[in-house]
Amino acid sequence: MPQEHPILAGDHTSRWMGIEVDRADYGHAQIRMTLREEMLNGFGIAHGGMIFAFADTCFALACNDPAGDGSTITVAAGVDINFISSARRGQTLVAVGTVRAQAGRSGVYDIRVTTDDDVLVAEFRGRSRTIPNPARKPVLQSAQQSEEA
Repeated sequence: MPQEHPILAGDHTSRWMGIEVDRADYGHAQIRMTLREEMLNGFGIAHGGMIFAFADTCFALACNDPAGDGSTITVAAGVDINFISSARRGQTLVAVGTVRAQAGRSGVYDIRVTTDDDVLVAEFRGRSRTIPNPARKPVLQSAQQSEEA
């Protein structure tokens, strides 16, 4: 049964991509999507940017606790991706993300992207950093705005 994750509520890119969440727990996530024509490059295979965005979404889901209070968010500090094989229109991709190491506000996550028949498409390693949620920071007013109020 598909799951929901709070960070997907306003994620229009993941919605456009048709990403479905199979599992989303803190430190682990599994998602899937079916490749459509507009996701292909000029060679008729999955565009590398689509595979990257798909793996990046899995990374974000694994990094951010769905039961968290929202006071912090975990974002990418850097990533590497290795494309191993191609995927074609109509194939379903599956990404599985797992935390490999975590210390303080930093973490390392591995995301494996395969076809639904377990052919390896890409290996993605993400380095994460937990920061205060910018949406919860108070807006600072300039001195001039304060005087006008």
